Amino acid sequence: MTTAQNTPPHTAHSGRPIGAVYADRGRSHFDILLAAMVVVVILSGIGAAKGVSFGTIPGTGFEIITDGGFFLFPLAYVLGDIITELYGPGAARRAILTSFAASILASISYQVIIALPPFPDEYGLAKQEALELALGPVWIVVLAGLVGFLAGQSLNSAVVSRMKRRTGERGLIARLFTSSGLGELVDTILFCSIASVAIGITTIEQWAEYTILGVLYKVIVQYAMIPVTSAVIRWLKRTDPTYQRQLAAATGPGSD
Repeated sequence: MTTAQNTPPHTAHSGRPIGAVYADRGRSHFDILLAAMVVVVILSGIGAAKGVSFGTIPGTGFEIITDGGFFLFPLAYVLGDIITELYGPGAARRAILTSFAASILASISYQVIIALPPFPDEYGLAKQEALELALGPVWIVVLAGLVGFLAGQSLNSAVVSRMKRRTGERGLIARLFTSSGLGELVDTILFCSIASVAIGITTIEQWAEYTILGVLYKVIVQYAMIPVTSAVIRWLKRTDPTYQRQLAAATGPGSD
């Protein structure tokens, strides 16, 4: 006869509570980087719905046109570079798709918020009008960002991962320099072409000024950030136990 002592404790077949069970989330930095990218993409989508003009460059007639998300969006590429370098192109694709799934959910939520009936007083109606003006066109910006960022960041990630396969741990700065310009160029052209309607750009000249300035600004910011980006990547590599295990396995006895 089986005694109680022989019955495996805390099992689903024992008929008793099995206690609290949790999945292992690991010890990498990926979840923090992913959360940061999601926040940056969502806030950039809101900010980019506002057109911004800093006037014209004296003596040129070139108008400095951008959008309200210009100061945030380069961070998404910096985070993409870090994720690709640490966790590979598969993780980068997951981060990109997760970011835009969250951004799409946000834009749908904005439309639901706008559609809900406001308070009928003067303040309620004024707020309703403000929400319609501020959040109404965000879905166009999200669509533009989805097309541009998917294409640009995918190219950016592909360049980083291919160069890393050839050079290994060496050549980090070269990878960041090479990938940044290509990704930002493709992204900005696609984004500006679609988002112009939401921002209020109505002429080819304004579109060209918006696009040229966007490419130059984003590439300059990314290049200026490369010393910081590379330092962050090296620190994360040292402190991420999953990366250290993979590095030890790749460089240990018997490795190529």
